[in-house]
Amino acid sequence: MSNIVKHRCGKAKIKITDRSGNTLPFTEVTFDLSNHEFLFGCGAFDSLPLTGDITVPKLPFFDNREESKQFYQDRVDKWTALFNYGTLPFYWGGYEPTEGNPQYESRMNAAKYLISKGATIKGHPLCWHTACADWLLKYDNKTIMDKQLNRIVRDVTAFKGVIDKWDVINETVIMPVFDRYDNAITRICNEYGRIPLIKEVFTTAHDANPKAQLLINDFNLSDQYREVISDSLEAGAPIDAIGIQTHQHQGYKGMAWLDDVLKRFSVFNLPLHFTENTLVSGKIMPPDIVDLNDYMVDNWPSTPEGEERQAKEWEEMYVRLFEEPLVEAITGWDFADGAWLNAPSGIIRKDNSLKPVYHVLKDYINNKWHTTAVLVTDENGYVELEGYRGEYSVSSGEKFGAFTLGIKNTDCKVELD
Repeated sequence: MSNIVKHRCGKAKIKITDRSGNTLPFTEVTFDLSNHEFLFGCGAFDSLPLTGDITVPKLPFFDNREESKQFYQDRVDKWTALFNYGTLPFYWGGYEPTEGNPQYESRMNAAKYLISKGATIKGHPLCWHTACADWLLKYDNKTIMDKQLNRIVRDVTAFKGVIDKWDVINETVIMPVFDRYDNAITRICNEYGRIPLIKEVFTTAHDANPKAQLLINDFNLSDQYREVISDSLEAGAPIDAIGIQTHQHQGYKGMAWLDDVLKRFSVFNLPLHFTENTLVSGKIMPPDIVDLNDYMVDNWPSTPEGEERQAKEWEEMYVRLFEEPLVEAITGWDFADGAWLNAPSGIIRKDNSLKPVYHVLKDYINNKWHTTAVLVTDENGYVELEGYRGEYSVSSGEKFGAFTLGIKNTDCKVELD
């Protein structure tokens, strides 16, 4: 291994046997890491048109839907070749555009497809004032609250075992004072209080799936967010991990800023997920823009110099976060250029061609942070493996097996068949 990050590694004594349970002494065995325990992620929205037989949109640069589907197949193939963690959209307004008709099948199809490619899936989000369902506005606040909690029970239960990670509530710092347009969630946040709302939605999600990992998530990384987390935990909200957004459309914020963020949110000793990370490969958004959504441009091209800059920034940030013990996941936002805000923030270009950042990240994930070990069993059929934690393919000649190296499995058995 090169560039070893020790705290991401594990060590195990493994007994190698055949399918009948016979030990295999003095046998050469190859272990190859096939899937990291660490979650290298990206928005996976492009899997929806691929896995939805009816919903594949006709793209303007193709003649028919079949060509469009081939385009998305190519895009998702490039996604699965790099990432093992995907975020799927559950924005209430888009997921349930008319009351009682959630887009369950499309999300389930996409989730199962990505899981079959080795990915872990997170749903985003269960409660958010933005992109909320407009049909909620006809109800009084008590009814809205009931429907919000029922929505959580319905969706967390329906996807249990397929999606066991959720951004439960999104952007609570601004939620009570959000005034760009009326919405049901800001209404109930003000009616019941921010901390009681947070506790209620987390408790409801936890009760629906006690094994799920539940995140709070925000772009406001000030002390206000830290206070919200502290007050929510004190109130008994079962928060499992802290979501941190770093939408850097206005320029890379650098190591000093990132170190400060890590220091301030590590005080809770909870896993940190960098949930939405944006670094652009074109013109930097002007610094006077307060709400990023106000920057509306028809064309925001990626440039060669911008792509080199983006690759260097992502590399520096990726390495720093992978080296931080509490960080469990890093998610890019988005996979392809031209998604949110039409920004050149993707890992690939609009036409699916690979940007320099794709190659940089792939080198770290599949090379620098990779373990391949050729070992020989002792007289009792044992080997000792040390390497990055995760799923391994195991082989010896024409026989194959699988093994998961964790932090505690120090004495195990692998059966080769």
